[in-house]
Amino acid sequence: MSMLTLRGLRWADVRLHRTALLTGGGILLAALAYTGWLRWAAHTYPQPRCYADAGCDTFLGFTSARDLLYISMENGSLGLLLLPLLIGAFVAGPMVARELESGVYKVSWTQSVSPARWLASKLTTAAACAVGATLFLMAVLKLGASQANGGRWQLNWADRGVYEATGPALAAYGLLAVAVGAAVGLLVRRTLFAVSLTTAITGAVILLMGQVRWHLFPARAVSGASPDGDWWPASQPVDSFVMDQGVTNAAGDHFVAGQCLPTPEPGFSCPTDTRVTGWFMDYHPRSHFWYIQLIETGIVLALTAAAAYVAFRLLRRSVA
Repeated sequence: MSMLTLRGLRWADVRLHRTALLTGGGILLAALAYTGWLRWAAHTYPQPRCYADAGCDTFLGFTSARDLLYISMENGSLGLLLLPLLIGAFVAGPMVARELESGVYKVSWTQSVSPARWLASKLTTAAACAVGATLFLMAVLKLGASQANGGRWQLNWADRGVYEATGPALAAYGLLAVAVGAAVGLLVRRTLFAVSLTTAITGAVILLMGQVRWHLFPARAVSGASPDGDWWPASQPVDSFVMDQGVTNAAGDHFVAGQCLPTPEPGFSCPTDTRVTGWFMDYHPRSHFWYIQLIETGIVLALTAAAAYVAFRLLRRSVA
């Protein structure tokens, strides 16, 4: 959004927080420049993996520039999970709670601007910035994680951080942070407390969804006989996320062979008959990615709508 195209409250919001927005924009450009430099270095110095003590040259302490690119993208994908927390903290603190705490909001409310319009302007401005920044960083991650031939670096699609940053879920978490931040800011009206509480709530939702997301869509189950006592299938599904795997006995009981054979380990529940007759595996193939992403995104957007509704209800109660 350009300030030349903004009017009214949105122009005021952007101008009031222009320092934070310019700082954020600078960080986005720095991330793009760093990723572009790493891609260039990975293709300019494509030296194989080796060890410095074997006489191989290193690249900034890494065995190759490709290794540095991979590690940077892996850590960067995890770092993107902090983005919704930063967004929520900024909305809850500087955008809402600080104005209520200092009384700046009265200037807007006494100049023919209704409280509902005041809050709607802040929500839409913050949402646009949040989605824009999220999509930009997702594109930067994809730029770094893709090879010149169109392949992928060895980032697993189901890994924490990579999963969120390669689909719409991360943008949905950003919108949730905006709505939660507004609601919490209106509720507590104290900047530091609002920042802390919003960060805790948003982080809790991200952690909880990370635990339950693989149960939102039915996993694929495979099994087979193992007459010779093999504990695992001959081949594991390629590019899959394994939910559960183990062996079965003649009665069909599921257990982990390593915990029950040759003798049961203390603390584990093992069936009476631990003779292996088959194996089983529950897993999500790569094709389940979009099903799980869309279901999770829908849930997060529903929570976002609920938080926004709570924010407007709190605003109405405060001006009643």
